Amino acid sequence: MDDLTGYLADVHRRVLPFTDGEVASYIPALAEADPEPFGIAIATVDGQLHEAGDSRTQFSLQSVSKPFTYALALQEAGFEAVDAAIDVEPSGEAYNMISLQDETGHPDNALINAGAIAATSLLPHKGRMSRLLRFYSSLAGRQLHADASIAMEEVENGHRNLAMAHLMRSFDVLGDDPVETTRDYCAACATMITAADLAWMAATLANSGRQPTTGEQLVEPLVVQRVLSVMTMSGMYDEAGWWMVRVGLPGKSGVGGGLIAVAPGQLGLAAFSPRLNEHGSSVRGVRTCEVVSRELDLHVMGSRR
Repeated sequence: MDDLTGYLADVHRRVLPFTDGEVASYIPALAEADPEPFGIAIATVDGQLHEAGDSRTQFSLQSVSKPFTYALALQEAGFEAVDAAIDVEPSGEAYNMISLQDETGHPDNALINAGAIAATSLLPHKGRMSRLLRFYSSLAGRQLHADASIAMEEVENGHRNLAMAHLMRSFDVLGDDPVETTRDYCAACATMITAADLAWMAATLANSGRQPTTGEQLVEPLVVQRVLSVMTMSGMYDEAGWWMVRVGLPGKSGVGGGLIAVAPGQLGLAAFSPRLNEHGSSVRGVRTCEVVSRELDLHVMGSRR
């Protein structure tokens, strides 16, 4: 399509009336968020960015951080070490459920809270959060930062996350102190981001790990293949089946209202709107991805394949 910017403006106009859903409420920063902003961005593998609406409004990354943390763990700790701690099976459960295997204590996958905490623990302890921020920033193409107040709220209200960390430590799945690992996991979730940033991050995955604007190979192609495979099966939690049927792309949502979809070899699609459905995904974001995937024929099982 020649005019992607105009097309996104039209999609934005059509999806804007969808005002059902509620903002996340488990921490004050999310409960008090303005529910109205709505932004869309597409970044292509040849380095073009197309935007509509509130694509430069900042919000917290939340669970959209998970595939990127997983990628960094795979690169720095290696496949063998990561696979020894984290499985690759869909859980079919909500993001914050204690989805640990009975006999081993392994998380079902890296895209649920337990799995992301385990992936965080596999990174070198010293300077871990700084390393994650540098990696996220390289993917986005600009310097990002974590909001300390949001991170603190996450820690103060993250009793279930801390309980899962201690439980995994009892199985020797967690390789680091549960409290410090959970603190760094919460800080990663508090990274401030925009839909435009997310589009570049998703486009880097679409481009086999090469950042489209800088040309830097940030993620190894085999790591990208693994991450996108797990995103396809597990990125949308207990709505992963319907997502795959209707959108047909590797995706990941977060309770901050962000959502990404990756069309391998083509583009990264991102949306931001804080109202969430019952699965914790942005209502407008999911709708946007359904529309764009259908109209641009992006479904991985579609006719272009």
